[in-house]
Amino acid sequence: MEQNQLPKKKKSETEDDKRRKRIVPGSLLKAVVRPGGGESSPKDGDQIIYHSTVRTLDGVVVESTRSECGGRGLPIRDVLGKSKMILGLLEGIPTMHKAEIAMFKMKPEMHYAEKDCPVTAPGNFPKDDELHFEIELLDFSKAKIASDDLGVVKKILNEGEGWESPREPYEVEARISAKSGDGQVILSPKEEPYFFTFGKSEVPKGLEIGMGTMARKEKAVIYVRKQYLTESPLMHIAQDLEEVHFEVELVHFIQVRDMLGDGRLIKRRIRDGRGEFPMDCPLQDSRLSVQYRGMLLNDDKTVFYDSRIENNDLPLEFSSGEGLVPEGFEMCTRLMLPGEIALVTCPPDYAYDKFPRPPGVPEGAHVQWEIELLGFETPRDWTGLDFQSIMNEAENIRSTGNRLFKEGKFELAKAKYEKVLREFNHVNPQDDEEGKVFGDTRNMLHLNVAACLLKLGEWRKSVETCNKVLEAKPGHAKGLFRRGMAYMAGGEYEDARNDFNMMIKVDKSSEADATAALLKLKQKEQEAESKARKQFKGLFNKKPGEITEVGSEIREETRTIEEVDETKDNNDDEAQEEESTTTVSTERKRKWSEKAWPIMKNVMVQIGIQLGVALLGVLIFQFVSARFT
Repeated sequence: MEQNQLPKKKKSETEDDKRRKRIVPGSLLKAVVRPGGGESSPKDGDQIIYHSTVRTLDGVVVESTRSECGGRGLPIRDVLGKSKMILGLLEGIPTMHKAEIAMFKMKPEMHYAEKDCPVTAPGNFPKDDELHFEIELLDFSKAKIASDDLGVVKKILNEGEGWESPREPYEVEARISAKSGDGQVILSPKEEPYFFTFGKSEVPKGLEIGMGTMARKEKAVIYVRKQYLTESPLMHIAQDLEEVHFEVELVHFIQVRDMLGDGRLIKRRIRDGRGEFPMDCPLQDSRLSVQYRGMLLNDDKTVFYDSRIENNDLPLEFSSGEGLVPEGFEMCTRLMLPGEIALVTCPPDYAYDKFPRPPGVPEGAHVQWEIELLGFETPRDWTGLDFQSIMNEAENIRSTGNRLFKEGKFELAKAKYEKVLREFNHVNPQDDEEGKVFGDTRNMLHLNVAACLLKLGEWRKSVETCNKVLEAKPGHAKGLFRRGMAYMAGGEYEDARNDFNMMIKVDKSSEADATAALLKLKQKEQEAESKARKQFKGLFNKKPGEITEVGSEIREETRTIEEVDETKDNNDDEAQEEESTTTVSTERKRKWSEKAWPIMKNVMVQIGIQLGVALLGVLIFQFVSARFT
């Protein structure tokens, strides 16, 4: 049976490939002076280290890297396919073996006289002459490029474990030695590892960049050029150093994460867990089991809770994503591996300022938790479930969302509804009956999301979410009601009125709700007009110099309006049916423009009327004057 194979993707032609096509036979000749070892040769992506001596055809040295020929003794280091090289070496060096010495005879177009040569010839270089290039290939190896300008390149000596690499502000333990580019020892190897904190300039910048690509227990040589050799407590950088080769063994690193990016919520791993980070962490909502100890950040590190003592060694079990533990506690636990122990330093606003405080924790206290993640259970995978089982799972999650909504945890509730909606993207009903159940449930979830958005002050997004329901089912009464409430919250009174009136037309049973909403809408319009009249009362009686004072009064009144919550409602949406009638909306402040528009609209109407009256008076005066003069 023949297998259909996909055609191989054609490799795009590089600039170096185009340059090679211009090579004329006889323009580059090679003679082996000393054979090298092995059978392999360097290829694109390999770092090459070589000495070069350029001579005229009669043997006069033009330039050299060798000290015995007047050079500095510092070999050249390039990366094939990445570094800018003359065409003759780009073509010739890949034919060499390690430790080989070869003589390349090059026509001018094979070195610096090449058209559009990417390398500039040194001063007084005879670029129009045919020349001999003597090359000794000292070494080549696969390279890891750590900086775009090739100022930091890594050569792996021994592979490490896992794939996690250190980053700011990890705590690192490494054995480090260093040599200059010409082989002189400038930092001797030591048995004891060097400890430093990533991102604190405690090692040269280039070394830190290179180590940021290493895995635990990896050994490597990191080649660092002058522009990345910065002063640090590790070593002094001499002025004449062009390049340093660091040999590094990454012994260990401790994961330290700045969870908020401002240094206030810090998670520091004390003991490694099982598995690979972050794939084996409880990133999604899960059932977690932990032991923890809570301490105040005072001199005595006063312990206010220890689950092993207070809970008879029984672990704390909770479901993430439901606001059952302080926010900082959950954020850090989601990034732990099973068996890991972490020390979490937490500010009050992510600890107990917004959560019931345990005895002994004063208001505004910074705390520290020592957390051990014993294990976790991930949510049930919907793959392979029948339709009814999927709908049961969806209902369980939706019920949790409704509870969170009732508790005023609108962000968490929204996340639950949106989780089900994401899963619904992979559900395919098999018949009309399943399709109806699925469609009704999806509409219900969209309206629940809209309710959360409205409580969070995002009335425009609430409208957009309602539109998803109304596009699928234009006569959806609850969709019209929710969108109308969102429009009313945003001051779009005419759009709100249209939705409430449409409710009555499409569903007579919703007339009571629609009528109540229209009364509330009328009340809000009257309030807005009353405020507008108050703000602009006497505007046209003011003298020009007094207009500024009126503007100040308007701005002050607008600030007051911004503080008023005008979006409380008692709608019967599925999520809000379970809400207590005494639940107070915690809607965020809306934008000034959204709040002020209804007022400004009425103001412009009032201004227009008064200007119209004034203009009519002028016309009548002119007419009467013309008649009696």
